[in-house]
Amino acid sequence: MTPLPHRVKAGYGIGQLAEGVKNGTFSVFLFFFYTSVLGLRPELASTALFIALVFDAVTDPLAGFLSDNLRSRFGRRHPFMVAAALPLAISFYLLFTPPELPQLALFVWLTVFTVLTRGAMTLYHVPHLSLGAELSEDFHERTTVVAYRYFSSYFGVLLSLALGFGVFFVATPDHPDGKFNVAAYGPFALTLGAIMVVTILISAVSTRSRIPYLPGPAEQQRTQRWYRVPVQLFAEMREALANRSFVWLFSGVLVIFTMVGVDATLNLHMNTYFWELKREENLVYFIAAPIGVLIGTTFARKLNELFDKKACIILGTTGWATFQILPVALRLLDWFPENQTTELVITLTAFKFIQGLVVAQSLVSFNSMIPDVVDEHELLTGKRQEGIFFSAISFSAKATTGLGTLVAGFALWLISWPGGEGAVTAADVTAADVRSLGIVFGPVVSAFAVLCIWCLTKLRLDRARHQEIVTQLKAQRAALPAAG
Repeated sequence: MTPLPHRVKAGYGIGQLAEGVKNGTFSVFLFFFYTSVLGLRPELASTALFIALVFDAVTDPLAGFLSDNLRSRFGRRHPFMVAAALPLAISFYLLFTPPELPQLALFVWLTVFTVLTRGAMTLYHVPHLSLGAELSEDFHERTTVVAYRYFSSYFGVLLSLALGFGVFFVATPDHPDGKFNVAAYGPFALTLGAIMVVTILISAVSTRSRIPYLPGPAEQQRTQRWYRVPVQLFAEMREALANRSFVWLFSGVLVIFTMVGVDATLNLHMNTYFWELKREENLVYFIAAPIGVLIGTTFARKLNELFDKKACIILGTTGWATFQILPVALRLLDWFPENQTTELVITLTAFKFIQGLVVAQSLVSFNSMIPDVVDEHELLTGKRQEGIFFSAISFSAKATTGLGTLVAGFALWLISWPGGEGAVTAADVTAADVRSLGIVFGPVVSAFAVLCIWCLTKLRLDRARHQEIVTQLKAQRAALPAAG
C-alpha cells in the first residue's frame, strides 16, 4: 500500500463530522425535546430509544458483514457510504418534526424515526469506520487516522451545540427559554441534515483514490446465496466473539460509553434544574468537553507511544469518572459555588474541559486498537473482517444514546421525576427531585467505571504483541500464492 497523504487522512476524518452532528444532537437535545418540550413520559421516551438500540444490535453487524463481502469496482465501503447520505438526512429531519400526537402515537413516532435514523447512520458509519482501518497497517499511524476522525467527530458535536444554543434556540417574546420552542427544532434538524449529507459525500470523494489499494473480500468470505447470509453472519460474529482481546476491549468500553450516554441524556436536565444555567451558560458548558476532546486528540498519539494504548484507555476512563462525580459530590457537601454565579459557570466549564481532555485518550486509543485486533483475528482465521469488528464500535457509540438513555429514563422514573403532561418547568420540580437527579448523574453513574477498568485489565494486546502479529501476518500472506 502506498504512503497515506495527509489530505486523504483529513478527507476521511471529515466524514466523521456527520456522525458527530447526529451524536451531539441525540445526546443533548433528543431526549429533552421529547420529554421536556413535547411532554412524552420519560420511561416511554427511553424505551423508544432503547428499541432503536436493539435494532442496531442487528443492523450494525449486518452492515459490517455486507460491506466486508461486497465486490464492486467502487470497493467494499464506498457504495454504502454514498447510499446512506440522503435517507439519513430525511429521517433525521422527520424525527424532530412530529405532528401533534397523543402519548402512545408520539412514542411510536419517536421509535420509528429513531430506528430509521440509526439504520441510515449504520449503513454509512460501519463501512466508514472499516475504511479507516484499511487505510494504514502501521501501529501508530492508525492512531493518527483515528485522531483525525475524532477531531472531526467532536467538531460536529460542537457544531450541533453552537447552532442549537447559538442560532436556533435563542429567546423570543413567546419563548424566553428558546430550547422550549417547538417550531425551532425543524429548521435546526434541516440544517444539520444538509451538513451530514455534504460531509459524507466529501469523505467518499476524498478517499476514492485509495480504492485500488484497499483489500477485497477473501475467497472464503464471499457469500454464494442470499439465504446463506444469516448463517454466514452468525458464524463470523461467533468467530469475532471468540477473540479474547476483542471481548475484553469491547466489554470495557461499552460500560464507559453507557456511562457517557447517561451523562449526555441528563446533561440538559442537570443544567436546567440542578445547576440552573442560562442559555449562554449552557453553550459555554456544552462546548467545553468537545473542545477538550479536540485538543486531547492532538497529543493522543504521543501518549500512545509513551504508555501504550491500553494504559491510555484506562487513564481516560478513570479521568472521565473522576471529573463526572466531583462537581455533584462537592455540591451535595456544600463545597461548590452557588447557582447563578460566574464562579459556578467557570468551575463547571473547567471540569468539563478537563474531562474532554482525558476521555479523548480513551476514545482514540480504543478505536486505534480495533485494527490491531483485526490483525490478530486475520492471523488466527485468515479473514480480514473490519466490518464485523467495527460494527461493534458503531454499536457502542450508539449505546451512548440508546442504552444510556434507557438507564437515564428509568432512573428519572424511579425518582418520580415529573412528566407526561406537557413541558416540565422549574416550578414542577421539588428540591428532593433535584437532589436525586444529582445523585444519579454523579456518584451512581461514575461507580460503573470500576467495572470498565476491570475488563480492560484483562486485555493482553500491546505494542510488542502486535509487532509479532504483523511479522507472522507478512509470512502468512507471502505463503498464500504458493499454497494456492
